[in-house]
Amino acid sequence: MPQAVPSGFESLAASRAYFTQESMLAVETRKRKLFIGLPRETSLQENRICLTPEAVKHLVEGGHEILLESGAGEPSRYSDHAYSEAGATIAYSQKEVFEADIILKVAPATYEEMEYLRAGQTLISALQFGTLTADYITALLRKKINAISFELIKDPSGARPVVRAMSEIAGSTVMLVAAEYLAARGGDEGKGIILGGITGVPPSQVLILGAGTVAEYSARAAIGLGAEVKVFDNHLYKLRRLKQNLGQPQLYTSTLDTFALNQQIRRADVVIGALNPEEGRIPFMVSEEAVSQMSPGSVIIDVSIDQGGCFETSEITSHAKPVFRKYDVIHYCVPNIASRVPRTATNALSNIFTPILQEISQHGGVNEVLFTNEHFRSGVYAYKGSLTNASIARRFNMRYKELALMIAVRN
Repeated sequence: MPQAVPSGFESLAASRAYFTQESMLAVETRKRKLFIGLPRETSLQENRICLTPEAVKHLVEGGHEILLESGAGEPSRYSDHAYSEAGATIAYSQKEVFEADIILKVAPATYEEMEYLRAGQTLISALQFGTLTADYITALLRKKINAISFELIKDPSGARPVVRAMSEIAGSTVMLVAAEYLAARGGDEGKGIILGGITGVPPSQVLILGAGTVAEYSARAAIGLGAEVKVFDNHLYKLRRLKQNLGQPQLYTSTLDTFALNQQIRRADVVIGALNPEEGRIPFMVSEEAVSQMSPGSVIIDVSIDQGGCFETSEITSHAKPVFRKYDVIHYCVPNIASRVPRTATNALSNIFTPILQEISQHGGVNEVLFTNEHFRSGVYAYKGSLTNASIARRFNMRYKELALMIAVRN
């Protein structure tokens, strides 16, 4: 039988030169170096800063530049030396810090600080809706910056991490405040009773308005001390969730029925106002008459004072002078309770903002992360000189633009 002669096609097929080969494809690196400014807070009530030295070190090692105004960390017990050792550059003027591309601060920018802002910068700070004015928004829009309210930033679960963290701190702290003022400090304040209870002595009565995060942590602390706790809120699902989270199925809960609430307020030793605003306002307010019927030396702590307050008798106070008396009832109405424990609050903020900044870098900048991340986008209220928050627009009867449409046609 004659031997088959190999064809030219077989020779070509056997050659590896014609096989599909793997090759390296150049991949565009979108990671961007960030230039972040941390100004010293000038607001009277503010003692926090957004990043700890440890967070600064982590970001600097990732290639980012941090510019810190001298003394910015001192209220939180962090020295300039600690930040310098972490890799931050220390600036000795406010103007110098505001040259950064991203300004990260806690309190809203003051009108004086606005003068340093330039078009294209990004400001990440609180907005404090309770004291917000149309003039403030207008002044900020003129600067044509991107402004992000960290109260509005959401995480992938839809929760607001900064609000949650600060509410946890406020809820735990108010019980310490209540215990301090409920006691007879020098014989001229409080009822002279312990917050909680001991064997053979009736427990103190704590009443909480609201069933959110502040209420949960307040109730947890009060129950742990042995106090008798009652919670009022008009949202039944919040009351059920609170019982479940606390593991207290027998916890006294009620809707905001005026008659029942007034009866309980008369007997309460401590009343915490922690209602969340709905459509920009607190949905319920305790009347002055109800407060006047509380026993002398009782304590009111209005956590919602920065949103207008839960009590008709509330007036804003400060950390320097935190209380006043009305109808011989002690009122504690400090808007920024978390600043009472600034180091704890700073650590909580730093844990939130460090990954946010890393995400901004990974996506190539603020504009790019807004395009890809709808949760981060929820915090934006001003973009390139346009108002993008519908709630603010309705409140002040201002025009606004849909952010999603603006970034969809970005260059």
